[in-house]
Amino acid sequence: MSKLERNWQYAEQYPGETDALVRARRLSLELGVEPVSRSVAAQLSAFTVLAGAKAVCEIGTGVGVSGLSLLRYATEATLTSIELEAEHLREAKGVFAQAGIPAARLRLIEGDARHVVPRLNLAAYDLVLVDADPAQLLEHFENALGIVRPGGCIIVPGVFAHGRVPDPAARDEATIACRDLLALVAESPAIAPMLSPAGDGVLALVRLDG
Repeated sequence: MSKLERNWQYAEQYPGETDALVRARRLSLELGVEPVSRSVAAQLSAFTVLAGAKAVCEIGTGVGVSGLSLLRYATEATLTSIELEAEHLREAKGVFAQAGIPAARLRLIEGDARHVVPRLNLAAYDLVLVDADPAQLLEHFENALGIVRPGGCIIVPGVFAHGRVPDPAARDEATIACRDLLALVAESPAIAPMLSPAGDGVLALVRLDG
């Protein structure tokens, strides 16, 4: 194992998790839902606090791992979370309830985020997490730009597409979508991007334009 690999492994194992997060992560794996890794979950928790986020939107609820992470330290934040799979959303409701998250802090919406997000208020969110079908990544990102306020954050985990993005021979739809998004934000004067190797890659950016 190389030094960089040891560093990555240490970073992945470093963050502690609450009992609620451990249960949600176990349930995710039982249902075949890939949750964000421990290090990515820790970054989500920190980003929400650093952004001073009060209104958070999540595209792709899963069964609640990322949602719990977003709300972990941001005790006054509210979460709007959109999930296509009814079973996953039902399980997520139980996860949030068991974690003691008040219903008043949650707005859980079943539906296709491509249709739901454009109906949300423009520039109304301090932070938007995009964790949905990577093949639809560019459309989700464009919609996220519409609802995040100037100075707000958009976070996209999984942008390495299971390690395929750095491989020039990989040309599947999801990999190309991730590459296109990374190129788009790198070239935009209205976005301040950061790319982290945590988990399967995390793209975080701040919307600069007013």
